[in-house]
Amino acid sequence: MEKFSLLYPQNVQSSEMTLNEEAINDLSVDYICEKLTGERYEQNIIKNIMIKIERNPDIIRYRNDVFDDIYHFPKLRERIKELLDELAYLKDLEKSAKDATAAPIWQLVNRLQELDIYINCISGINQSLSEHDIKSEGLKNLKEFVSSVYNESGFDSLSEDIKSLVAEISSIKSVSLGVNLDSRMVPVEVGIVSINDTAFTKPNFLNKFLEFASKKSEINNGASFDGMTKIHTVGKVSGDDPLMSNLSRVVTEMLGTTVKQLKSKLSRYTNISGYSLTKLIPEFLFYIRWADFMEKVSDLGIPLCKPVITDNQNRSMKVKGIYNFKLAIQRVGGKEFDIILNDLDFSAEHRIYIMTGPNRGGKTTATQAVGLAFLMAQSGIYAPAEEIELSPVDNIYTHFPADENKTVNLGRLGEESKRMSEIFGTATNESLLLFNESLATTSFAEGLYIAKDVVKALRFLGARTIFNTHMHELAMTLDDVNTNIQGDSNVTSIITGIHDGQRSYKIFLAPPEGVSYAHDIAEKYGVTFDKLTKRINRT
Repeated sequence: MEKFSLLYPQNVQSSEMTLNEEAINDLSVDYICEKLTGERYEQNIIKNIMIKIERNPDIIRYRNDVFDDIYHFPKLRERIKELLDELAYLKDLEKSAKDATAAPIWQLVNRLQELDIYINCISGINQSLSEHDIKSEGLKNLKEFVSSVYNESGFDSLSEDIKSLVAEISSIKSVSLGVNLDSRMVPVEVGIVSINDTAFTKPNFLNKFLEFASKKSEINNGASFDGMTKIHTVGKVSGDDPLMSNLSRVVTEMLGTTVKQLKSKLSRYTNISGYSLTKLIPEFLFYIRWADFMEKVSDLGIPLCKPVITDNQNRSMKVKGIYNFKLAIQRVGGKEFDIILNDLDFSAEHRIYIMTGPNRGGKTTATQAVGLAFLMAQSGIYAPAEEIELSPVDNIYTHFPADENKTVNLGRLGEESKRMSEIFGTATNESLLLFNESLATTSFAEGLYIAKDVVKALRFLGARTIFNTHMHELAMTLDDVNTNIQGDSNVTSIITGIHDGQRSYKIFLAPPEGVSYAHDIAEKYGVTFDKLTKRINRT
C-alpha cells in the first residue's frame, strides 16, 4: 500500500515535466483552481498535479479511467468525501504519533484512535467500491487491497479489541487536582489526587474530596464539584506546558494497569497502519473536485469528453467541438452566452497554424483553448470538447504579451525576443507551442521581419503550434516556407472571427483575408476616423 497511487500505476515509469511560470499564467491555471474549490490547500493540490505534464500514455489512460469511474458514480464520490474528513484527522494523528515528548498514555490513545479510524475507512471504502461497477485499474486495485484487509482473519478481532479499549479509556471523565499553598495562600505545588469516571457536577466539595481521596482503586466511582470552568485545549498534549507534562506523567503512573492492558492488546497490531491511506487524500481531492465541477458544466449542456490517448510519436491531435474551458467556468458562474465549438487537428499536413482574424475575433480564446485541452486531458480528466484524440505533448510553452514591468531592462521587443529564444532552446518536436500576438508590440516592419524567421524555425522544429497574429502578411508566404525549409510538418493558414461578414468565432482553414493588420490595430485602440471624430465630439 505504501506505493499505491490513483495517479501513477505500479511499475510504470513516469515522464513528466513542469509548466513554467509563463505557461501557468497564460493558461490561467490559478484562476481555474480557484473556481474548483475555495480552499487554498486544495487549490495547491490541484495546481501541483496539473502543472506536471505527464507524457506517458499508459499513465494518462490510467488516470482517465479512474476519473471516469469517480465522475460516473456520484454516490461513490459522496462517500469518499465523508471518509476524507476522517483521513484528514488521521493525518493529524500521525504528527502526534511522532511527538517523542508525549506521555505513553497519550501515545496509546492516539494509536487507538488511528486504528479506529483505519477500521472505519477500510470498511467504508470496501463497501462503497463493492456497490459500484467500477472499471478502472486504479480503483479495482484499491478495492482489492481494502477487501483483502477487510476479510483477513485479524480484522474482526481488531474491531472487537478497539471497541473494548475505547469503552475503557472513555470511562475517564475527570481528574482531581491537589494544590498546596504557602503562608500567603499562593499556589506552590499541584498534583493529581485521583482520576474519576464521572464529571464534577455537584456541590459539597470538601466531603466529596475526602471521600474519593481515601479510595484505593485507580478510577473512582464518582466525583462532584460545582462551578467548573471550561478549558479550551488547542493542538495536542505535549511536554511544552509544565503542568500538562506533569499531568500526563501522573496519569500514566496512576493508570498503570490500563496502560499495560492497552500496550498488550495494541502490540498485536504493530504492522497495521492507517497512515498509508492518508497519501490518497490529495489524489481523491483532485478527482472529486474536478468531477463535481464538471458535473455542473455537463448539466448546462456544455460538452465534455474522455480523451483517446495515442502514442507520443504521432504528434497529432484531432478534436471535434473544442472550446475554451474558461467559458464553461463563466457559464457555471451564471453568465449567459453561447459557447462556439470548433474543429481542429494537428497532423503532418498541418501541424503548425498561423491564425489570423479581426481584433476580438476569438484568436486568443482559441489559442488558449488548445492549451487547456491538452493540459486537462493529460492531467487525467475530461477535455473541453465533444470528441478528442491526441498524442501527449512533453510540455506546453506559451508566448503571450508580457507585463510591462518585466520589459523595463530589455524593452518590449528585446524581452519578447529573449523569451522566444528560450522556448526554442527547450522545446522539442513533441511539445505544444502557443504564440499569442507575439511581436505585436514593436513596429510592423520589425515584427514581420522577426516573425518570418520564427515561422521558418517552427517548420524546422516540427512541434504542434498555434501562432495567432495580426500580421496577415505572415500567412501569405507559407508555400515558400513549406517548400524551402527542411521539416516534416507543414505550416498552414487558418482564420477566425468572421463568417458571412459577421463575427462568429469559428475557425476555418483558409488564407488570410487581406492586409488588415493596421486596420485591426486602429480598431483595437480606437484610432479610426469614425472613432476619433466621435471622441472629438464627445459622443
